[in-house]
Amino acid sequence: MRVRGWLTRGRRARATAALTALAVGAVPAALLTPGVAVAASPAQVCQVRDDRLTEISGMVATNDGYVVVNDGADDEARSRIFFLDRGCAVTRTVSYPSRPRDTEDLAMSRDGTLWVADIGDNDRTRETVALWRLAPGADEPVLHRMTYPDRPHDAEALLLDADGRPLVITKDGSGTAVLYAPTAALRPGAKTPLASVGQVVLPPSTTANPYSFLGRRVVTGAANAPDGRRVVLRTYADAIEYDVPDGDVVAALTSGTPRTVPLPDEPQGESITYSRDGQSLLTVSESADQAPGARPTILRYAAPTATATGSHPAESTAAAPPATTAALPAAEHTGDVGGPIWPLAAGAGTLLALLAVAGVLWRRHTDRR
Repeated sequence: MRVRGWLTRGRRARATAALTALAVGAVPAALLTPGVAVAASPAQVCQVRDDRLTEISGMVATNDGYVVVNDGADDEARSRIFFLDRGCAVTRTVSYPSRPRDTEDLAMSRDGTLWVADIGDNDRTRETVALWRLAPGADEPVLHRMTYPDRPHDAEALLLDADGRPLVITKDGSGTAVLYAPTAALRPGAKTPLASVGQVVLPPSTTANPYSFLGRRVVTGAANAPDGRRVVLRTYADAIEYDVPDGDVVAALTSGTPRTVPLPDEPQGESITYSRDGQSLLTVSESADQAPGARPTILRYAAPTATATGSHPAESTAAAPPATTAALPAAEHTGDVGGPIWPLAAGAGTLLALLAVAGVLWRRHTDRR
């Protein structure tokens, strides 16, 4: 989602500062479980210098480099699937047979099939959302349309479960995202109903980001680890990783205990993926609304459980050493607040009311397509 004509960063910070303070203050500090992972400065992998790629909204790592898509570009030259080498240079593009509406994320199945999530809907008016399936070696992707069971939703994140079933993760500003899955096998030319299969509540956070309070409460991207044993969600502020020990991604997201890696002050972070060895988290931000001449830069953070997963193949997709993650005692914690979901307690009603108001403001000021 590209944000146009919204508040300047300074005004945005002032407008949300009071809301953030009230919302955090509404929950007793004792109920916030502090995280113990504090990310070091990320390593810069490479800069994307192709002028067609300024609104990158989805990314996956491959053995040869990366695949990325723009956020709902109106220009046909930008509305493609882009293949990059390890230095972020474009080596190939694949066009869509018809115009996508709002492509927001990418996922890659174990056989190399790419799934492009055409699921963005800022105004919540779409009758259908879609996935584009690009088989290995294919010249163009195949369109699969889907319908929500209740009402339109805005969404920017896609995961695959152990059977390759797509999971769409909504974005609504409340801190709770709904998971939707197809009720039947996807077929070209059909409209497959989706069903709600669970909800994920984002852990609390104080990580600095351009959208302050709201930026910490919306899911803007997601990725599966190459070995299938972890998944990660991202917001504008943080990467939130869950273990998937038995292949059940829905259970992991709805009942697992997450680990949070701060992604502080990324300009407009909507993309995340794992490196091919699973040791690192790779992110990239849009640059269209940034300073003149700004280029999207792929950043690398150490995955919080890279060693614990036993995944140690040689790195094949990054060009710089990984950042490190330091574990600090709770008393020394200096930034993000992670851990289990917020308990229901005194002050929660106030927080929910503030979130509702914030969601309305978010929708009013988000760009309209």
